[in-house]
Amino acid sequence: MSQIVVRDGERDSARVAPGPSGHAAAIGFPGAEAPFLPAERSTTKRLFELIAALALTVLLLPVMVLIALLVRVDSPGPVLFRCQRVGHRGRMLQMLKFRKMHDQATGARLTAIGDHRLTRVGRWLARFKLDELPQLWHVVRGDMSLIGPRPEDHDFVAHFPRAYAEITRVRPGIMGLSQLAFAGESAILDPESPLDHYLERILPQKVVLDQLYATRWSLWLDVRIVLWTIVAVLLNRNVAVNRETGRMGLRRR
Repeated sequence: MSQIVVRDGERDSARVAPGPSGHAAAIGFPGAEAPFLPAERSTTKRLFELIAALALTVLLLPVMVLIALLVRVDSPGPVLFRCQRVGHRGRMLQMLKFRKMHDQATGARLTAIGDHRLTRVGRWLARFKLDELPQLWHVVRGDMSLIGPRPEDHDFVAHFPRAYAEITRVRPGIMGLSQLAFAGESAILDPESPLDHYLERILPQKVVLDQLYATRWSLWLDVRIVLWTIVAVLLNRNVAVNRETGRMGLRRR
């Protein structure tokens, strides 16, 4: 197993900057405005993902309408849930999800297996990651990519400001290396202390994988992530990701 190395820094290396009226504030990272991807490669990736996101939205619209109805009927509260995440270049992203918890639920921002806050439909959505489908709208808008590092909570980002200065120089994604490696995150979180377990054991590994994607992006890497995501869903298997090379393969049962 490769060693986990995460470049950390002081919490005040990440600063909150006021945003324009009507928009969330941004997290300021030194050098975050400089893009990693050359303009032509970034444009190609954006064009491909825009077309794919529009096609997927049309294709999955009946599924999303059905999910919205089930969420509405299952428990009182809004169909959609907004969670604040750190997005591209440190801008705060109001990320959309289908609501999977009871309205006004409080507690840890992490979901472990058996979480009493989940609704009946929410347990099903969490199991198959279908609560993420509304994020296709963010891809169409240009706030997110189909493939990229997972947008993280600001409080968690504050633990690794230098690493996220690199990670947020590419758009966050719905699919990605860390999403594949920790698709079963809720099953491995310690239900007694999920926050400590996440910060000490899981988040450092995610950071390494997200840095790897941000610094070594290629079209072929995106294609492999999509293919392995499809394999994982169809076979209901977990995927292992090498933290040094990004190589992917099925985990042993």
